[in-house]
Amino acid sequence: MGLFKKKLKQEHKVMLQAERAGGALLPEYHRATPECPHPERWHMYDSMTAEAEVLEFLRTLVTTLKPSLIVETGSFLGVSTLWMAEGMAANGFGKIVSCEFDPVVFTKARENIESSPFARFIELRNESSLEMQVEGTIDIFFSDSDVDIRAAEVKRFLPQIRPTGLILMHDASSHMKTVREAAFALETENLVSCIFLPTPRGLVLAQKRAGRA
Repeated sequence: MGLFKKKLKQEHKVMLQAERAGGALLPEYHRATPECPHPERWHMYDSMTAEAEVLEFLRTLVTTLKPSLIVETGSFLGVSTLWMAEGMAANGFGKIVSCEFDPVVFTKARENIESSPFARFIELRNESSLEMQVEGTIDIFFSDSDVDIRAAEVKRFLPQIRPTGLILMHDASSHMKTVREAAFALETENLVSCIFLPTPRGLVLAQKRAGRA
C-alpha cells in the first residue's frame, strides 16, 4: 500500500508540472534503450501521458479501424482520451470508456474533457479498472494504468475484446520491465500475440489468439 501511495503522489507531481508547462511540447527525456537509442527524437507533453507521436498513432488507429467501443485504463489528464476521441469525431461515431482511480487526477481529467469539443464521445469514470463494468464488444483496449496490474486488466477484459480488435499496452520498454514482462507472459499463456513498438517508453500492439479466423 505504501508503494501505491507513492505512485499517487508522483501522479500529482506530474499533474502540477503539466499545468505549469501549459501544453508545451517538450523533447522526450526517458532514458535510451537498446531498441530506442535516441528517445530525444520523440516528444512529450509530460512524463506520464503517452509520447506525442504515440498520441498521433492512437488517433490514426481510430480513424483507420473505425471502432465503436474503446476502453482505456489510466486516463491521467485525459490527453490520450481526447486524441482518440478526436479520431472518433472524424469518424462520426463511437464511444470511449476511460477510468482514472485517483480522485484528484480524475477531477482534472474531467475538467479537461468537459472543456473539449470531443466530450460527447467520452465516458470518464473514477474507479478501478479491475472493478468497472463495461457493456459491449471492445474494439480497442488501451492499458495505461498502474504498471503492476496491466496483465490483470488484459485478462479481465479479454473475453469482451473482438478477435480482430487491438490491445495496446503502454510503458513496455526494456527499461520499464514490468509491462514488457507482463506482455511476454500473456504470449506464453497463448492469450495474445504481441508486437513491441520501439518507442521511448515502449508500446505493445497485440491481438487475442482465441477466435481468430
